[in-house]
Amino acid sequence: MSEIFLAGGCFWGVEEYFSRLDGVSDVKSGYANGTSENPTYELVCSGKYGFAEAIKITYDKVIITLDKILSYYFKIVDPTSLNKQGNDKGVQYRCGIYYVDNLNLRIINNVVNLEKARYEKPFVLEIKELENFYEAEEYHQDYLVKNPHGYCHISFDSLKSGANLIDLKKYRKEEDASLKNRLSKNEYDVTQNAATEAPYSSEYYNSDKKGLYVDIVTGEPLFLSTEKFNSGCGWPSFSKPIFDEVVKFNKDKTYSMDRIEVKSRIGESHLGHVFNDGPLETGGLRYCINGASLKFIPFDKLKDEGYEEFINLF
Repeated sequence: MSEIFLAGGCFWGVEEYFSRLDGVSDVKSGYANGTSENPTYELVCSGKYGFAEAIKITYDKVIITLDKILSYYFKIVDPTSLNKQGNDKGVQYRCGIYYVDNLNLRIINNVVNLEKARYEKPFVLEIKELENFYEAEEYHQDYLVKNPHGYCHISFDSLKSGANLIDLKKYRKEEDASLKNRLSKNEYDVTQNAATEAPYSSEYYNSDKKGLYVDIVTGEPLFLSTEKFNSGCGWPSFSKPIFDEVVKFNKDKTYSMDRIEVKSRIGESHLGHVFNDGPLETGGLRYCINGASLKFIPFDKLKDEGYEEFINLF
């Protein structure tokens, strides 16, 4: 589990927003980076001690990466607004990203630099190491759950995932006999029996062709070539799936190892494993995937193959 602390105006709505993300296990409202101990809400509102209303997010980075969390963060804050978010004004309503792991600073800076390109005004967003964090009073925790019609300065519309591009009815797993007849022995053993192909044996392991990788069993989209990188491990490697929802995770303790298996959502095909030794700039994860689990659709064939709706993702 990992932690990140975010300030984005009134913490009531920000807390509820992030609590709805898959992979986020806990969110607490509180006060960050001030100059006194155990502050009260009234003290924070005075602005005298420099606290920011913030949330502490505890998340599983195998399920949701920091860059993904930050991408949602920038959907609900105005990083060019000084000490003001929504209708709330004051130093306590500034926006900020406070980290506890120095390794995360690279990820934060990369995401922020990408976001800066979207704005004409300069950023006033704080990026600092966390100095302190005090949980807010109990009545602030889960405020919008306790008060469904309470004040909230943000919209939750951006939580609607791009995964709705995928029409689940289009992708179905066929009967086992048909599947065994259609797939090669290697493809069947990998996807259905969790076998592992030999390293460097897949034509995809070092391919840099532009296109979409889909589940060889159902055809469901899984990975974009833009998220593929050469890890040197001998298997195709991706920094993340096309959408978080298209993969499942299982604990895998076979061969006296402690690993996390990756399976496809609809076909439940064994794809491979996910590790935390990927490039930090893309979230730090490495999806190590068997090429035998995948079918590659070249970019210029997406429309012909029925994947036209994914062209814009490139």
